[in-house]
Formats: sequence, C-alpha cells, structure tokens
Amino acid sequence: MTSSAGLHVLASATTASAIALVVYRLAPPPKKLSSRVRPYLAPSLSLATTVDRGMFGQVFGPILTHAAELVGRTIDRAGNEMTLMRLRQANWHPDHDEREMVMAFRLAQLRAVAVGAGLGLLAGVVLGLTPTMRVVLVVLGLMVGATRLKGAVETAIQARRDVMRIEIYTVNQLLAMRVRAGGGVVHAVQAIVDRGRGEVITELAQALRLQRAGWRAAEAFRRIAEMTPEPYCSRTYRLLASAEERGTDLASGLLALSEDVRETRRESMKRSATKRRAAMLVPTIAILAPVLILFVAAPLPYLITGWQ
Repeated sequence: MTSSAGLHVLASATTASAIALVVYRLAPPPKKLSSRVRPYLAPSLSLATTVDRGMFGQVFGPILTHAAELVGRTIDRAGNEMTLMRLRQANWHPDHDEREMVMAFRLAQLRAVAVGAGLGLLAGVVLGLTPTMRVVLVVLGLMVGATRLKGAVETAIQARRDVMRIEIYTVNQLLAMRVRAGGGVVHAVQAIVDRGRGEVITELAQALRLQRAGWRAAEAFRRIAEMTPEPYCSRTYRLLASAEERGTDLASGLLALSEDVRETRRESMKRSATKRRAAMLVPTIAILAPVLILFVAAPLPYLITGWQ
C-alpha cells in the first residue's frame, strides 16, 4: 500500500512539474528591469552582484557564492577562463560582465546540482527504497545536475555555429560588394552592421565597439576571431585584420571564403541526407526482417527431419 501511494505521489509531482514547465514555456515571466539598468547603477565587479541584495542575499549570498565556486571548480576542471570562453561562444548572459557571467553560470550549476540531488532523494523516500538505493539515486541526481548545464551550453554553441555558418556566406558577399564599391575595411563593416542583424553582425559590432574604445582595428578583428565558435567566421575576421594592416585584395578573399562555406554546407547537407535515408530504413528492417525470417525458417524442420 505504501509503495502504491508513493507511486501515486511521484506521478502527481511529475505531472505537475510537466504542466508548470509547459506554462513557463508558453508564458514566460517578464524580464526584470534590474538587468537592464544594472550596468548604469552598479559599476562594482563583485561576484556577489548576481545574488539578491536583500536580507537573504546579505546573509546567504557569500555562502552561496563560495559554494558555487567550489562546485564549479569540481565540475569544470578547465577553469574559469575556458568557462568564460564557452559562455561567450554560446552567447549566455550577454548583459553581464565577465566575472558576473561566470558567477551566474556557477550559481546555475549549484542550483542544478542541488535540484538533481533533492529529486533523487525524494524519489528514494517516496518509493520506499533502501538507504543504499537512495544514495545511488542521489549520486545519479548529482551527475545529471552537473552535466545538464554543460550539455545545454554545448548545444547552444552548436546551434549558434550552424546559424553563423549560414549567415557568413551572405556577410562575405556584402562585404566584398562594399569593398569593391570603395572605402576601407572599417567603413564596409560599419555599413553592414548599420543595416543588418544576426550573430555574425553582433560579433562585427563588438569589433567596432573595441575599435572605438581605443583598440586598433586589426587587433579588434583578431580578438573576435579568437572568441567566435565558427571557424569560417574566424577566417573572415582574420582576413579583415590582414586587409586592414597590409591592404590585401579583400574582395577576392571574401568571395573565395564564401565559396568554401557553400561547398562545406553542400557536403554537410549531403551527409545529413544520407544519414536520414539510412535512419528511415531501420524501422522497416526491424519490423519486416523478423517476419521474413519466420516465413523462411518455418518449413525448415519439415524439410530437414520430415516432421509434420
């Protein structure tokens, strides 16, 4: 009876969680105004700025921050620099500065680990399992919580890379037209940024902001070339930096890069189509092959032994 009641409670909790997730996806809460005005009101770069400033934040903020740092160092052996690089490539927390960006991700990791462990413990208690099985469920919850955000970051990077590979072909073509029409590299990039939008345009706009902040244009382009997740975008940015420094034939190089991108996308689409055709054959083979084998093997006992 206890096990049946526990299963009912677990099913009810799962259903309620699924309904809440659907409602959250369909009608997400409005974005807080504090994230928009924080760069103008809070110049401090303290790691605790991502924690609530109220009484709860003042009391438990340092504890949560320290715990998040410990969990982050345990999960991500590469360190904060690599984490910051991956977050930039995934375009997560773009409104935060570098330290706040990393700390926001660390707090999210801590929350995911705590939720995973809590759900594992709750499932063990509700199902009435032994202490050993409860520990196993807690460990599984910790592993799921620790890897969930890392997987989400990698998925976001791959999705952004796919979008940028589509955009860079058009951006290269437009830049080549601007250069052929006259003007320097910065002027051509500025014209594209003023009239376009997208992931590649966002990175080019960042290079222009660095250039206006005092960086040399070539250094700004090399900077975003190091930060971008898409190799073809990195090649374009390095070509822009080289053209700004040495005055190379930029238009021809951009057109050549565009052709390389188009050929790569064509080959990628061919491979994807081949994989999908092979995947379509799997259900057919899995369903029809056993039936065909049964029809072929059914008369074998009679043919071999004469048994009817």
